[in-house]
Amino acid sequence: MAKSQYKIPDAELDDLIHRYCRDFTALARLNRFDPITGRDEEIDQTILILLQKGRKNVALLAPAGVGKTALCAGLAQKIIAGDVPEYLKDARLLEVDLASMAGGTSGPAEFQGRFLPLCRGIAERYHDPKYPKMILFIDEMHTIMPSCEGSSYRGLSEVMKPYLTVGDLHVIGATTLDEFRIFVAQDPAMDRRFQKVFLSVPNVPQTISILQNLKKGYESHHKINVSDDVIEIIVNLTEQHMRKRNQPDKSIIMMDAAMAHHVKLHGTGGNLKLESVYYMIGKETGIHPDALKK
Repeated sequence: MAKSQYKIPDAELDDLIHRYCRDFTALARLNRFDPITGRDEEIDQTILILLQKGRKNVALLAPAGVGKTALCAGLAQKIIAGDVPEYLKDARLLEVDLASMAGGTSGPAEFQGRFLPLCRGIAERYHDPKYPKMILFIDEMHTIMPSCEGSSYRGLSEVMKPYLTVGDLHVIGATTLDEFRIFVAQDPAMDRRFQKVFLSVPNVPQTISILQNLKKGYESHHKINVSDDVIEIIVNLTEQHMRKRNQPDKSIIMMDAAMAHHVKLHGTGGNLKLESVYYMIGKETGIHPDALKK
C-alpha cells in the first residue's frame, strides 16, 4: 500500500469528519434543510470573505435565534446548487460537533488531541486541487477561547491559530456581538483573522415572508395547512408578547407548536385553527388565550 503523502491519511480524516462533524453540504444534498430566505446579502458577504487570500475566515454576529446556523445551511444549499464561484465548487461545509468531540475525554489535552488531527488533516489538503475546499463551522465560537471560563472547549483556538496564521483553514464562527467582544476580540491574533458579518433581526414583514417560505416543510410534516393570515397573526403576537426572544426563531417555534397542538386535538387534514395558536402562545407567555384574541 502506498504511503500517504499526508500526516493524516484520507481514511483517518474521513473517520474524524464522520465522528465529529455535521456535513451541511451532504445534508443540503439530501434536502434536509428548509428553504433559507432573507439572507442573500449576508451569504454573499460570507462567500466574498471565503474567496480572499488573507482574512478568509468569517465571524457571524447576531443575537440568539436570528439565524446564524440557518445562514450556513443557506450557504450549503448554494454550494450544492453550484451557485458559487469556481473556488467553492464542491466545497464541504462541516459543523464541528464540539460536544461529541469532548464526550468521554478526561481533560482539555485529550479533547484538543481529537481536534488537532481534524484541523491538521483539512489544513494540509488546502493547497491540493484534488480535494474540495473544506470549511469548518464552529457555533458559539467564543467558547473555544482560553478566556471563556467554565467552557469545556476553552483553549481550542490555540490549536487552530497556527493554521489560521498560515492561511490553510477556512473557518466560519458564530456568536453574539457581545461575546465576540468579550472573548474573541481580546485576542488580537484571532480578531485579525476573522471578518465580521452582522445579521440583523428580521422585522415583522421579513419574518412573515420567512415563515411563508418555510411553511411547506411544516405542512408536510404535520399534514395540515397554514394560511398566510394565520402566519401574520403568529408573527404579530410573538412580536408583541415575546419581546425577550428574537425573530424569526420565536415565530417558527410557535407555528410548529401550534400545528402540533392542532394535530393532537383534531388530527391531520384541514387548516391550522387559531385556537391552537392562542393556546400555545398563551402557554409560552403566561397570557390567557382569550386575552390574545383582542
